[in-house]
Amino acid sequence: MCCSTGVCGPQVDPVLPRFTEDFHWLANQGIAVERFNLSQQPQAFAGNPAVKATLAQDGTSCLPLILVNDNIVSKGRYPERDELARLTGLQPKIESLSLPVLSGNSCKSGSGCC
Repeated sequence: MCCSTGVCGPQVDPVLPRFTEDFHWLANQGIAVERFNLSQQPQAFAGNPAVKATLAQDGTSCLPLILVNDNIVSKGRYPERDELARLTGLQPKIESLSLPVLSGNSCKSGSGCC
């Protein structure tokens, strides 16, 4: 990647802007977060024994690596916001809940079935 977010170039993977937004959401929730790019900050990868061992074993296919308290909790994919929330001990905020509305004769007001 040519930039720290990976959101660059002629064809942007739609997962990257979503993850960038989720990453900033975590920070706004008070979670201390850092993001490193292998091509720009190789020392951050080489200086972490768990990351270094995983890269040696799996190669770059293990990237992205997500660590929580120096423990690898995800590799090879970008977790979605609800998973990031759980991994960091947060409760994901439910933006809206949509329930289907059933219609028909089976559930009339006062029928006792609902």
